[in-house]
Amino acid sequence: MTVIPESELEFRFFRAGGPGGQNVNKVSTAVQMRFDARNSPSLTEPVRARLMKLAGSRLTLDGVILITAVRYRTQERNRADAMERLQDLVDKASVAPVYRVPTKPTRASKERRLEGKTRRSTIKSGRGRPGADD
Repeated sequence: MTVIPESELEFRFFRAGGPGGQNVNKVSTAVQMRFDARNSPSLTEPVRARLMKLAGSRLTLDGVILITAVRYRTQERNRADAMERLQDLVDKASVAPVYRVPTKPTRASKERRLEGKTRRSTIKSGRGRPGADD
């Protein structure tokens, strides 16, 4: 698990909308966190590639991940929320995908499948109208 040092994060604070009363117009509680994923020394190359893919629309053309946190009414909690969300992304990117190894069906499984198809075919063939020989 990779931990991002706080020195690689850049924070900008601005006034948030939503509930908060008079405080909402005075206090800059919303947080925009920037993390330069492309140039980060704390990420390995495969983790960096998966992280940039996972970031999706939060990734800029310069390889910077932007996370905006406005969920809470205090700057500290929004800052912690943004850091937590980035850490969740990094944790997901740290897990290498497990690729499925294709296998061939066994001879017995092929025979069971064909036997089932034959049985079903005889059941269905008995459902038609009686012929001249019946």
